[in-house]
Amino acid sequence: MKNYILLLISISFSIITNSQTNFNGNWEGVMIRAGRVIENGIPFKLEIQSKDNKISGYSREEILNTNEYALKQVTGYLKENKIKIHQTVIEKKSKSSKTKWCRLTAELIYNKNTGYLEGRFESIDCKRFIGKIILYKCQNKLIKKHTEQINHNWFNEFVYGIKENLNAPEIRIKERKNFIFKPVFFDFDKYDIRPEFYNFLDEIVKIVKGHSDLRIKVVGHTDSDGTDDYNISLSEKRSKSIIKYFSLRGVKQDRIEFDFKGEKMPIDTNATSKGRQRNRRVDFFFI
Repeated sequence: MKNYILLLISISFSIITNSQTNFNGNWEGVMIRAGRVIENGIPFKLEIQSKDNKISGYSREEILNTNEYALKQVTGYLKENKIKIHQTVIEKKSKSSKTKWCRLTAELIYNKNTGYLEGRFESIDCKRFIGKIILYKCQNKLIKKHTEQINHNWFNEFVYGIKENLNAPEIRIKERKNFIFKPVFFDFDKYDIRPEFYNFLDEIVKIVKGHSDLRIKVVGHTDSDGTDDYNISLSEKRSKSIIKYFSLRGVKQDRIEFDFKGEKMPIDTNATSKGRQRNRRVDFFFI
C-alpha cells in the first residue's frame, strides 16, 4: 500500500512537471499601448532563465525604425503556463534617445495551441502606461550592447503573422511537418468547389502564408467520361477554381503553380461511379 501511494505521488509530480511550460530562452514580439494598433507597437525582447520557479533575465525595448533602445533587468516567477515579471533596473539605453523609458510589470500566459505568450502590462513609474504584450519563442539572442543599426525585419514578419491570424513560428513548423494532403473532389462535369472542402483549403492557405519559402502546386484531374480535349479543359478549370480560392484569401500568384492532366492519371477505376468520383479531383503538393 505504501509503495502504491508513493507511485501515485510520483505520477502526479511527473504530470505537474511535464505540464509546466519551458520559458527559458529568448522571446520577441510587441508591446502595444492601450488605444494603439500593432503596427505602431514597441518591439520587445525577453531573455529569461528560471530556477525553483523564480525568473531572472533581461528585457529590451526598441523604437521601431530607429536605433533607440533600453535594456532592463527582469525578475519574476512562474507557475505552470504563466509568468509574472518585473523590470527592476534600466541598465542601458541609447544615449541620443529622448524617450522616457518606464519600468513595467506584466503577467503573461502561454497558449500551447498558438505558441504565443500573451498578457497585460502596466508601468511601475509612469502614469497611464498600460497595454498588452504578445511574444513568441525565437532563436535570436537578445543584444545587451549598443548597436548603430537595429534590424526590424523580424518585427514586420511578426506583425504580418498576427494580422493573418497565424500561429507562432514553432507551431507553424509542426503544422507543416504534420500536414496531410487529401484530394478535393468535384461533382460530375463541374469545377465549383464543394463547401465541405473549404476548411481544408483554408488550412493550406494558413500553412503557405506561414512559410515565406513555401509554394503550393495544384493539379486538376477528371474521370474518363467525355473526350480527351474536353477533360483537359475541365481539369484546367478545376485547378483554376482552386487558384482563385487561394488568391481571394491572400495567397500571391507567384506562390502558386498549377497543372492539369485530364483523365490521364486516375487513382481509381473508371468502371464504377465510386471510382469515377475519386478521379474527379484536384491534388496538392508543397514545393
